[in-house]
Amino acid sequence: MTAVAHDAPPNATLPAAGVRSRVTVPLRFHDGYATTAEVFTFHGLSDGKEHLLLALGPWEQALLSGGPLVRMHSECMTGDVFGSERCDCGPQLREAAERITGAGGFLLYLRQEGRGIGLYSKLDAYALQDPGLDTYDANLALGHGEDERDYSAAAQMLQALGATSVRLLTNNPDKAAQLAALGIGVGEKVPTGVHLSAANSRYLAAKRDRTAHTLDLDIAPDAGSIPDPGSILAPGTKAGPAAVAPSGKVAPAPAVNGPGPTHEEMVARAAALVPGLRSAAEETERLRRLPDATVSDLEAAGIFRILAPAAVGGYGLGVQTYGEAVRTLARGCASTAWTAGHLAEHVWMLARWPREVQDEVFTGGPMPLAAATSAPVGAARKVPGGYAISGQWSFASGIMHSQWALLAVQHDGTRLQALVPLADLDLIDAWHTDGLRGTGSNDLRARDLLVPDYRVMDWAELSGTDSPGSRIHPDPLIHAPMATLLNLVAPAAALGSAEYAVELFRDQLLAPRLKNGAELRQADSPLAQARYARAAGKVAAAQLHWQAALAGAASPERSASGPADGERAAFRLALALSAEASQEAVRTVLAGSGGSAHRLAHPLQRIQRDVGVLLNHPTLGIDTIMEQAGRGLLGLGFTSASF
Repeated sequence: MTAVAHDAPPNATLPAAGVRSRVTVPLRFHDGYATTAEVFTFHGLSDGKEHLLLALGPWEQALLSGGPLVRMHSECMTGDVFGSERCDCGPQLREAAERITGAGGFLLYLRQEGRGIGLYSKLDAYALQDPGLDTYDANLALGHGEDERDYSAAAQMLQALGATSVRLLTNNPDKAAQLAALGIGVGEKVPTGVHLSAANSRYLAAKRDRTAHTLDLDIAPDAGSIPDPGSILAPGTKAGPAAVAPSGKVAPAPAVNGPGPTHEEMVARAAALVPGLRSAAEETERLRRLPDATVSDLEAAGIFRILAPAAVGGYGLGVQTYGEAVRTLARGCASTAWTAGHLAEHVWMLARWPREVQDEVFTGGPMPLAAATSAPVGAARKVPGGYAISGQWSFASGIMHSQWALLAVQHDGTRLQALVPLADLDLIDAWHTDGLRGTGSNDLRARDLLVPDYRVMDWAELSGTDSPGSRIHPDPLIHAPMATLLNLVAPAAALGSAEYAVELFRDQLLAPRLKNGAELRQADSPLAQARYARAAGKVAAAQLHWQAALAGAASPERSASGPADGERAAFRLALALSAEASQEAVRTVLAGSGGSAHRLAHPLQRIQRDVGVLLNHPTLGIDTIMEQAGRGLLGLGFTSASF
């Protein structure tokens, strides 16, 4: 093995570079992935070249925490622009953009074509590689060094933004060594994926064998089995004839034939998704729906199976597990928690229908996903064989990922619910909001759409304790009134969001900062300590109300007639007070987090917007809840049928 060893620069204390300009640039890659970069240019760089620094994701937060994810990417016109497969540069650039966007950090685009020898010389080296020289020997044959890159300018750019310690995304040990010699601490070396193709296998093997790149190819340098071109392998994965790129996600949850997960296991599955949800939160807002990868992760973790009876492939878990799973998901992304919570709840609703419907929608594969909406209620008229329904329904949360829609309609003064294939409806792009943007809660429209009789049900029968499904499945939760779950999602998402906000606030307060040469922490300020205590106290109050609500929710599962008025009043009151305290905690955190918390890349501003929308949902209408809860607790009876 020949290892490249660069001497440390003669003076590791570099002259300071300064930021020359900063501009926001939306990026879209060939495969459709999109993100937004703040592109920095500099003056005073040591080599005088026009290098770029792209700040991606929550980079300011990562910078404050002392560990931004950084990729030093050397320009490669053939790979980055034209998609050449002779190297792995293009796929590494694409991978770096997404990973850094998720973690927060910097992509340094360095004008060092061909490992520093230039574009024409690199193409000349390609010509020498065709007869058999490897990438390094070809450089030497042209009178160049094996690798002529110098990362002094990269260190200057990082120092200009205050990044004195980084997590370095690389397989190249020389990059870490040079940065360290230049005064940039490398707290962690994060390996990139292995982007192996038939055209670059010898090139990657040479990097592994000649310069100690951490590439696990499982092939000989000049031979071996090569997977299909374009295969992308995660770090530590073997490449071979049948290699498949691992997703790093939870193994798909099969239909349940034996015992399903316990409460603790299910909540742990939700918690395992939180880091990925935080990374994808900005993309979720931009798309105004959940990314496909997020939906796949939720399905793989079994989130949509939580409430469904075991006979249709679900886990048959209770209210507590469901509520805690939604709360946990909200610590990553409120839009995801809201959408996943409702989709799981609607699977449970489908299991309340007669067997003919269940045989149609539960096919033994993934759980059937359905949106449900009653705002406003549509119209139905009886026709031979069924009902003709018309209306435009709003707030169809989860519709962007559903195959079915559960629509409220009115016929002769009776509230009905119609189950309709999404393909039969017009989908209206109407979800343009400041909060919960990623829920994709768009409108649906139908005009004289025929729905067969067996897919239309009386709402009172469907939502009560003796639904058709309750005569099919022994699961206790099927006997619970539908309102038990319909009121849980908003306060669960609000509480999880508030817990995430307080976590961010704590990290911010404890992060050291350099000011006038001295290391300071906001946490050392008595005012900051008092504000944190107030926020933590509000969350603690929200948690206590939440726990009281969940404890009371177990009662309806055991009751044949549903909860008594006092229990129902206490349940709704506890949920409303929990959500109210959660919003107060978020407001307290934002008030003490400074102006940077209002940057669109900062999660706190998104949390504030999301919680604001949650608290405006009808299930958390505080005035109505207080009035009706008071009546119920006093034994006066409710005046609102929907309470």
